[in-house]
Amino acid sequence: MRLDRAVLFKLATNERLEQLVKSVPGGEENAWRAASRYVAGRTRDEALDVAADQLAKGHGISVDLFGELSEDPDDAARVVDEYLELATLLPPPPADAWLSLDLSHLALDVDPTGAADRVARIAEALPPGRRLQIGAEDIARTDRIQQCVLNVAARGLADRLGATVQANLLRSPGDIDALTSAGVHVRLVKGAYVEPTGAHPYGEPTDIAYLQLAHQLASSKANWSLATHDGRLREAVLLSVGTVPVEQLLGVRPEVLAQLRDRDIPTRVYIPYGPAWFRYWLRRVAESRGA
Repeated sequence: MRLDRAVLFKLATNERLEQLVKSVPGGEENAWRAASRYVAGRTRDEALDVAADQLAKGHGISVDLFGELSEDPDDAARVVDEYLELATLLPPPPADAWLSLDLSHLALDVDPTGAADRVARIAEALPPGRRLQIGAEDIARTDRIQQCVLNVAARGLADRLGATVQANLLRSPGDIDALTSAGVHVRLVKGAYVEPTGAHPYGEPTDIAYLQLAHQLASSKANWSLATHDGRLREAVLLSVGTVPVEQLLGVRPEVLAQLRDRDIPTRVYIPYGPAWFRYWLRRVAESRGA
């Protein structure tokens, strides 16, 4: 299974595979049919329709123009413009609507200072109570991601930021301390990347780490949420620390979200959209191999 996940994650960033599939007659249509379960649409308007539907069901949302691995600051500037426009189109508070973003989409790898400035621009455009949730990426970027988040938080924007912490990383207890001390919301996930070093194995070691980190967050009185589709792990956390907001991906076990809502547990749905849907879909397939 681990080999399957590793291969699929590598394929998810392979532009040649995407081009090949889309060049085959019917290839793109068939791939989109499978991907559309997890993707809100290829356009912003389609994503906003899905967002409105989820809000009507009583769930919070977090909308993401997905993309990553950009090394072009001009492209990153266009991404910021899209997010600034998106911020104005979300339903106004009290609608529970956030934004999500991967920092490598803002050219973090080649321009970390500029990436922090871009994140700050987006965060400043959000009304109080609304957050920009920064996604997790592979361990090679974790330091830069955390430094960027803490940089922006120190500008007085901590209440408009969220960061994702991966339970499988050995470094995560220290990362949680740094983020919660800065007042940044933490989203706790298991961790999807196949890391060469610095990570717990998948399975029981990662599950135990997840529980330990959940108790660390609960003890800190921080603002946080748990994001997992592992029902046993989710219920273990809820039973041991009390009510905590639960986040899930669009299209993955939506009936669970409805059940949680009926139990008065706050819920949030991740709503991705955009032309990079093919790679995102392969990521979902890869993650399912480790579920």
